[in-house]
Amino acid sequence: MIPPFLYDHLIRPLLFQIDPETIHHAVMQALRMLAPLPWHPTHDPKLARTVFGLRFPNPVGLAAGMDKEAEALHAWQTLGFGFVEAGTITAHAQPGNPRPRIFRLQDMGGLINRMGFNNSGAEAVAQRLERLKATGGWPTIPIGINLGKTKVTPLEEAPQDYLLSFNRLFALGDYFVLNVSSPNTPGLRTLQGKAELDELLGAVMAANRAKPAPKPLLLKIAPDLEWPQIDEILELVTSHGLAGLIATNTTLDHSCVPEGRDQTGGLSGKPLRARSTEIVRYVCKHLDLPVIAVGGIFDADAALEKLDAGAALVQLYTGFIYRGPALVNEICRALKTR
Repeated sequence: MIPPFLYDHLIRPLLFQIDPETIHHAVMQALRMLAPLPWHPTHDPKLARTVFGLRFPNPVGLAAGMDKEAEALHAWQTLGFGFVEAGTITAHAQPGNPRPRIFRLQDMGGLINRMGFNNSGAEAVAQRLERLKATGGWPTIPIGINLGKTKVTPLEEAPQDYLLSFNRLFALGDYFVLNVSSPNTPGLRTLQGKAELDELLGAVMAANRAKPAPKPLLLKIAPDLEWPQIDEILELVTSHGLAGLIATNTTLDHSCVPEGRDQTGGLSGKPLRARSTEIVRYVCKHLDLPVIAVGGIFDADAALEKLDAGAALVQLYTGFIYRGPALVNEICRALKTR
C-alpha cells in the first residue's frame, strides 16, 4: 500500500502536472498490468455485510466513471476495494465529448467532467469480460455494471437502448445500475421524469424477471432534484421492485466555483459532500431499500457521515483521485475502530 504521505506530497503533485485525462489513461494502463498479480488483501470479517443478496467483504467501493471499460477489475480488489462498479457502458460504442473534458479544482477538492459516456460499447466490454472469466482471473468481490443511454439514441427509444446493454452484459455483472442522471448526455436527465422513468424501469425489470436468476437492479439519481421529484422516483423504485438506489451523481450546481474557473459539466468532490449526504439521509428515511452513497468522500469522517445517514455502502471516485489507495484503508480502519 502506498503511504499517504508519499502519495500526498510526491505522487499526486507529479500526477497533477499532467492533463487529467492523459494521466487517467496512464494509471489505467498501470492497473491493467497490476491486475494479474495474485495478491489479495485480507479483509476483516467484521467489515463484511450482505446487501441486496450480495456479500461485500467491506462496504467501500469504486464508483462508476473510473474503470469505464472494465479493464482492471482485479486491480481494484488488490487495492482493497470491497466492490467495483464498471462503466458507464452504452449499447453502442461512442467517443464521448470533445477534449479537454476533465478539469481539476485543486484548492476545492473538486473535479468538473463532461466525458459523455466515452466507451467501446456493450459488445466489446462483454467480450473482454468473457475472456477474463475464461482465464480464471475473475475478482472475488462483487462487480456492478453501470449502464447509460447511447447519445445518438432518441429519448423515446431509451428503454430499448438500455435493454441491449442489460441483456448482453447480464451474465457478467453481480448487480446493475441504470444511470439516468449524468449531466453530460443531452436530455438524459429527462429520464428521471415520472412517465419516462416508469417506462424505463418497467422494461428493464420485465427483462430482469424473465431471467432464470434475476440480478439486483439499482437506479442512480442526480443531486439536483427537488424533493417532490425524489418522492416520485422513490415511489417508482418501490413499485417496480428495484433492489436499491445510488445517491448521487455529479451536480450542475457550480455556485461555489470561482468566476473564471468554471466549466460545463458535472461537479464532483468536496463541494458535493453536503448535498449528497442530505439526499442520502432523505432517501434512507423514505425508502426501505439499501442505498449506496457517493459524493465528496475524502476521508473516513465523510464516509462515516454517509453511513450514519443510512447508507449501506459507499463509493469513491474524486476522493480516490485526490487521496489515493490509502483512502480505502483509512475508511476500513475507522469502521473497525467503531
